[in-house]
Amino acid sequence: GSVTSGYLIIAPPSTPDTAFDITGTVGVVIDVINSFPIKKTPNDVSISFLNPKVEVVVTMNATSSTINDEKVVVITYYGPNAGPVLGKAVLYLTGIGLSRLFPSQFYFVGCLQSNWTWGPQGHGAVLLVNCDRDGPQTADMDKDDDKILNLQDISLMVLRTQGPEEFFAQHKLVLHIPTSTKDKVRVFQSKMNYQNGFGSKSHFVSHVLEQVNGWQDRTFYVEGLAFPDADFSGLVSISVTLLGRVHQEVPEVPIFEDTVVFRVAPWIMTPNTLAPQEVYVCRISVNESFVKSVAALAKKANCKLTVCPEEINDSDVWIQDEMEVGYIQAPHKMLPVVFDSPQNRGLRDFPFKYVLGPNFGYVTRNSGVDSVDSLNSFSNLEVSPPVNVWGKEYPLGRVIIGSSIYPRTGGQELGKPVWDLLCVQKVQAPIKLFSNWLLVGHVDEFLSFVPAQDGKGFRLLLASPDACFQFFREKQLEGYGAAEMFEEIEKKKSIDDILSDKMLETYNECVQNCISWNREILKRELGLVEQDIIDIPQLFKCSNYETSGRHEAEAFFPDMVNMVVLGKHLGIPKPFGPIINGHCCLEEKVRSLLEPLGLNCTFIDDFVIYYQRKGDVHCGTNVRRKPFSFKWWNLAP
Repeated sequence: GSVTSGYLIIAPPSTPDTAFDITGTVGVVIDVINSFPIKKTPNDVSISFLNPKVEVVVTMNATSSTINDEKVVVITYYGPNAGPVLGKAVLYLTGIGLSRLFPSQFYFVGCLQSNWTWGPQGHGAVLLVNCDRDGPQTADMDKDDDKILNLQDISLMVLRTQGPEEFFAQHKLVLHIPTSTKDKVRVFQSKMNYQNGFGSKSHFVSHVLEQVNGWQDRTFYVEGLAFPDADFSGLVSISVTLLGRVHQEVPEVPIFEDTVVFRVAPWIMTPNTLAPQEVYVCRISVNESFVKSVAALAKKANCKLTVCPEEINDSDVWIQDEMEVGYIQAPHKMLPVVFDSPQNRGLRDFPFKYVLGPNFGYVTRNSGVDSVDSLNSFSNLEVSPPVNVWGKEYPLGRVIIGSSIYPRTGGQELGKPVWDLLCVQKVQAPIKLFSNWLLVGHVDEFLSFVPAQDGKGFRLLLASPDACFQFFREKQLEGYGAAEMFEEIEKKKSIDDILSDKMLETYNECVQNCISWNREILKRELGLVEQDIIDIPQLFKCSNYETSGRHEAEAFFPDMVNMVVLGKHLGIPKPFGPIINGHCCLEEKVRSLLEPLGLNCTFIDDFVIYYQRKGDVHCGTNVRRKPFSFKWWNLAP
C-alpha cells in the first residue's frame, strides 16, 4: 500500500448553479463522484455543477522526491452556467510509498493482500509454527529460543519506504500486532550479528521504527508460536501505521495504515493410503519376534524402521497410543510434526526427547479432564482418505475420533483440548464415533482403511461379528465344525463350541449393533456406499468384570482390523483361527477379501505381548507417511 489517496469534499459557494473543474499534474489520478457535467473547457476538462454530494478521490501513481513537489491538484470555481472564473484552489501533494514485501514468493499464496482467503483463487501469507529443534537436543523448541536457528522456519517481511527524507523526519512509523495475538506470533527486526551461525531475536508487539531515510528497506522476521486452537483462529495481522503531528503540543494522529494477514499453517494427519516413510516400534525383552516381523514388513515396504529401546520406553509398547505423526506446510517448506498425546506412561518422553529434532516439529495438549483415560490415547485417532461427501470435497480426508454418545457415570470422556485443536485446524473436519462400548475404547479396534486400485481408491474395513458367525456356519455346514482355534496358544475352541455358545452370540449381536451405528455415521459423513466397505470377520467378548470392573467389549481373538498398513503391505494380527486342511481359515478368508485389491497380507503373531494385554499390531506400531500432494490453502473449508 502507499499513502497516495484521499477524499476532497468540494464545498459549493453560496451562489446557486455554480460550477467547477479539477485538474492534476502528471502522476495524479482524479475521480469525481456525483458530478453533473455542463460542458468542456478548451483543454477537454469537464466543467460540472457543484452540489452537496460531490466528492473527489485523488490517487497518485508515483512517490515524491521532495515535499509538495510537482504533484498538484487545481480546482477552478465558475459562476452560474459555467460563467466567469470565481477563484482557484491549489492542493500540493506529497506521495509517500509504504509497502510490506516478502523477498521470496514462497511465503505466500496468490497475490499478497490485506486479508486472507481460502481456495485455488485465494491469497494470503502463510506462517509455520517454529516447533522443531535445530539447536542442542537438551533445548526446547526453536520458538522458545532467543536465537535464529533456521531462516526457513520463519517468514521474512520487508518494509519498504519511498519518499522525501524530510517528510519522514516529521512523521513516525509504528509496526504493531494486536495484543490478543502477542503469544501466538513473534515479530522482530533483523539484527543479523551472526555468531556461530546464529542471529538474535528482539521481539516487540508495538515498535516505533528508527527515523527512516526516505528510500529504505527494513527486514523483519515473523515467527509462529502457536497452532490454531479454541482461543485462536490461526489468523495473525501485522500493521504499519504512519503517524503525523500538526504541532508539538498536539498528540500524533494516524495518517495511514496498512496490514498484512498471515494464517498459521494447520497440523495435518496422514491416512493409510499415503506412502509410508518411517515405521516406529518398541523393543522390550520379550517381544523380539514381533519386532523382527515388523522390521521385515518395513523392509518389504522400503521404509525406514525406528526401534525405541526398553531403556527409553520403560516397558511401554503402545507407541500408537503415545503419538500421531502429521505435518505442517508452507509454500516453501514441509515439516513433519509429532502430536504428543496426553498419555503419560512409559513412552511419555519419547516424542519430545527423541522424535522432536532438526526439521521435525512437536505439539501437545493435555486431556482437559481429571485423569487421562483411554479415549485420549491416539489409537483412538484416525483419519480417512480424501472423500467427496454429497458434492463437498475433503481432499485431505476427515479426522475420526472415538467418544461416548451420551455422558454416563464412570464412563470415559474425550478431552476438550484435543478435540478443540483438531476442529480448529479446519482442513480435516473431524467426525465423532461411538467407541466407549469397548473396554479400551479405541476406533482402531473396529475400523481401518486400506488402499485400493479401483473405486474411491480405498476401502473401509469394519470388524463384523455377523460376518464371522456367517463364515463359521458355512464351515460347519461344510463339515468342519470340529476345527479348532487357538492351537498351541490357550484352551482350544472348535467352530461347534463357538456356534453353540448362545451367550457369546447374544453379546456379539449387541456389539454388531454398536458397529452398525458407526457404519451409518461413516457412510453419511464420508459419502460411502456398501461397495466401499469390507466386513472383516471378528468376534468380541465381554470384558472380565471381576478384574476390570466393567462390562465393555474386547476382542475374542486377535483383532484383524487392528493392522498396520504400509502401502500394499498389511501387517495383520494372526487370529489363530480354526485350522482347516492345514491352514487358518480366518487368514484364508481375509486374504480372499483383501488380496484382490492388490494387497499383500502378512499375519504377525502378537498374541502374548499385545493381544492378551488388550491391543494388537496397530496399537504397537506407528507410521510417518508422505504428505498429501494437495496443498491445504487450496481447500475451501
